[in-house]
Amino acid sequence: MATNIKLSKISKVDLRDCWENEASDFTPWLATEENIALLADALGMNELEVKAQEEHVGPFRADILCVDPGTDKLVLIENQLEKTDHNHLGQILTYAAGLDAVTIIWIAEHFTEEHRAAIDWLNRITDKEFNFFGVEIELIKIGDSPAAPMFNVIAKPNGWSKDVKNSSNKSSNENRTGVENYRYDFWSAFCDYMKNYPSKVFKPQSPSYNHWMNIAIGRSGFSIALLVNTREQKTTVQLYISDDIEKSYFNALYAHKDEAEEAIGVKLDWRRLDGKKASSIDYSKNFNVTDPAMQEVIFGWYKEYTEKFIGFFKPIIKKI
Repeated sequence: MATNIKLSKISKVDLRDCWENEASDFTPWLATEENIALLADALGMNELEVKAQEEHVGPFRADILCVDPGTDKLVLIENQLEKTDHNHLGQILTYAAGLDAVTIIWIAEHFTEEHRAAIDWLNRITDKEFNFFGVEIELIKIGDSPAAPMFNVIAKPNGWSKDVKNSSNKSSNENRTGVENYRYDFWSAFCDYMKNYPSKVFKPQSPSYNHWMNIAIGRSGFSIALLVNTREQKTTVQLYISDDIEKSYFNALYAHKDEAEEAIGVKLDWRRLDGKKASSIDYSKNFNVTDPAMQEVIFGWYKEYTEKFIGFFKPIIKKI
């Protein structure tokens, strides 16, 4: 056994050594694409798109305003390079009270027990439209290496209980059809499949009763939609553009038609949909979607072409 192995020590770095000022140093650092992706990964979110810094929300000003590209819902980030305090908790409550749906991320050097408990309580009493995260940030280095940030999630939504509560409430208020219940089971099975065969480029949303599941592609107004049609026994991977009445986005993508079809390996259905706000680019295939024995084949097909769509279209969408 080797006895002369040399190992370095991990040491903590004071946050103020890197970011002297919260507003002028830390917030712009976090708002960059590379660093907001680190935060999104720590939270288990696919992506976050920064829309503004120091954005007014009612009488207050959120440090960073983001959008979850998969849902187009607001994500507000509050930063503190110190331990949590009641003033920031009050701002978070004000944001939640003034918005219909929001994810709020509170970042601080240290969370007191009462503020951690407050985040847990907010997640317990709200439904799936509201999500609250408490995140502690620290800087570490190994030996003489540069300091590296670490986001430690210390309070987060209980997704399972919210899914159960949301499902229970819907079931008690509405009579679900057999097709709707099938869809929920279908998307639940797809989420299980993706846990067993995770993708490096996307994460599925929670299951729903809808005939679609949206996947983020890195910019609000654009998404990948996975569609299942039980009547036509058809599945579709679709690039969906939600607000394109002038068709400028569609036209910019259509200019890459030949490249897209060569890269993805199939002919695509380019649906300009003149007169409508939406446009889409589709690839469909017929499967016996109601046969449970076919599900793993279908899910593998979804995964393969979702990755191909994201791989080709995402860099172009970021530039248009």
